[in-house]
Amino acid sequence: MNEQISDPRPLLDVGNTLPRQHPCENFALPSPPRPSDRKRMGPRPCPVCYVPVEEAIARMPHIPSPSPVLWNLTYVHEENPVRTEPFGGSEFGGYPSLKQRNDSFDVKESMNVHCGFVRGRKPGIDSGFDIDDSDLLEMEQCRGVVVASAIFGNYDIIQQPKSISEDAKQNVCFYMFVDEETEAYMKNSGSLDDRKKVGLWRIIVVRNLPYVDARRNGKIPKLLLHRIFPNARFSIWIDGKLELVVDPYQILERFLWQKNATFAISRHYRRFDVFVEAEANKVAAKYDNASIDFQIDFYRSEGLTPYSEAKLPITSDVPEGCVIIREHIPITNLFTCLWFNEVDRFTSRDQLSFSTVRDKIMSKVDWSVSMFMDCERRNFVVQAYHRDVLEHMAPPTAVVVRIHPPPMLPRELPRKSLPLPTRKRGRDRRSGSRRHRSRLPAVNRDSSSTINM
Repeated sequence: MNEQISDPRPLLDVGNTLPRQHPCENFALPSPPRPSDRKRMGPRPCPVCYVPVEEAIARMPHIPSPSPVLWNLTYVHEENPVRTEPFGGSEFGGYPSLKQRNDSFDVKESMNVHCGFVRGRKPGIDSGFDIDDSDLLEMEQCRGVVVASAIFGNYDIIQQPKSISEDAKQNVCFYMFVDEETEAYMKNSGSLDDRKKVGLWRIIVVRNLPYVDARRNGKIPKLLLHRIFPNARFSIWIDGKLELVVDPYQILERFLWQKNATFAISRHYRRFDVFVEAEANKVAAKYDNASIDFQIDFYRSEGLTPYSEAKLPITSDVPEGCVIIREHIPITNLFTCLWFNEVDRFTSRDQLSFSTVRDKIMSKVDWSVSMFMDCERRNFVVQAYHRDVLEHMAPPTAVVVRIHPPPMLPRELPRKSLPLPTRKRGRDRRSGSRRHRSRLPAVNRDSSSTINM
């Protein structure tokens, strides 16, 4: 069932003749703002060095990265799954038992795990999260890079990618998953054309959604893209509220290929500890408190401890999960399968389960998740408001500017009554001189790389 095998050869030579020194090798982030600089406090983007699109494409590896230990990953298929324990996920997820859950973290060369879509001929056909045959066939033709997002419950306003190269427009697959409610809104507003596209986004309508909660349904394409794009090599997931403003090839080169990473995600800009994150979720009413407490108590019983420097080089236990950048190889597919299973079993707050799944896999194999700074994420995606927030915003107040004509002078005015212009003194005259004007610092842009501010 959807067998996934990566090339076990070591990734020693990607077959290109690019110079060994990377154009961004000497790039350094600027110093953080002074605490007294109130205008620059809070989360914000920081500069990121990207290579030109043509060079980024040239740096794409020609063969898959090696998948440590695991090289053959298949998925549980069961037409009539039965719940055997008081809590064990959903029918869509197959109700994995606690024993099956624990066994799935024991990484081996060949594994068969729960990963959603347990029913039906294949993912998207009579499986829940159903997709038209013609759309599935088109998705299977995506063999390179896919950029994906989703809007369910008409919750967000679709954001068009910007600064996308012609190479990416021609070769990268841009897919937006929507439910029937969101599709109806798009049709009524006239934004959905006859090709099922809205700008760059190819719209995929999903039917028979397995969950009542729209946000939980969104976790299916977010974490299980490899199940519905079986031939894609790389993917970038962005939440529906985000606008992509940097070319996908540049993002992949910066956060995966340059670092020899296979999975990248930004860390939360403020919180690093799961226990602190759980309390913040409760305060913000992100989920019911009892369910959050149950999940955290379960992880504590398994050995979860507060984040500390003892975990270094791991820099955080809490991701900002609205963007995921990954290569589709067996070990990363396993990671997102098991992460989805936790979301299916416990709360839909994927920030709470991320570190548990990561740490359990890392304890078995030499593999890790690359966690970059959140200000870097904010460099290539811009966050918009959810639709309900926008609809409740007060419209901007119109500003009326009244221009009064100058007083009319009499036609004949004695020359002696016209006031003579006062002559500026030396200090007053110099206050507007060139040497007192503020100067912007010069920017030295390397022709071989681009720094996005």
